[in-house]
Amino acid sequence: MRKHRIYSLKCVLLQWSVACAVWGAAPTGVALATPETTPSAAVQQVVLQPRLAGQGQMRFLGLRIYDALLWVGPEFDAQAFGQHRLALELIYHRAFTGKAIAQRSVQEMQRQRRLGEELAHRWTQELAQWLPDVQPGDKLTGLYLPGQGMQLWRGGQPLGTINDPELARYFFGIWLSPQTSEPGLRSALLAGLGRAVP
Repeated sequence: MRKHRIYSLKCVLLQWSVACAVWGAAPTGVALATPETTPSAAVQQVVLQPRLAGQGQMRFLGLRIYDALLWVGPEFDAQAFGQHRLALELIYHRAFTGKAIAQRSVQEMQRQRRLGEELAHRWTQELAQWLPDVQPGDKLTGLYLPGQGMQLWRGGQPLGTINDPELARYFFGIWLSPQTSEPGLRSALLAGLGRAVP
């Protein structure tokens, strides 16, 4: 009986950790060992003279969740990230559904601004239609267009556009806002700017 209870508890903890790890809950952002130096075709279409601002890895309970790379232009200012074109690449090490990623994304956006129930539901639905299911090895590239919205690519294939500037800004704020739940990963993504970022 005791063994059964311990096994059940382990199963619950594993399910909880996987659910939390969609965007990461209480993980640590660490720099990647191998630097990436070449922007993809998707990045070059949107960001003028792209350079790698930084990269990091999301981990949870020792498990790799995804690698993240931030590409920005020469005029990029982290404190005003919402005013600049940028690209965020995520290379997944775990499988997630687009719906789960969308739900977690809206939860994370609530840290930047309290969303009403109706708006939170609408944004969740929009993101769920936009975000694909991912498998280990998939690379998603989100392209932020200030004042317009955002585009999404999987590898070299465009997946779609969301023409909602406000949703786009809060979405990228998941990683770049000072209110992010992952300050370690934010610091890693901005580490290459050459100056301290509050």
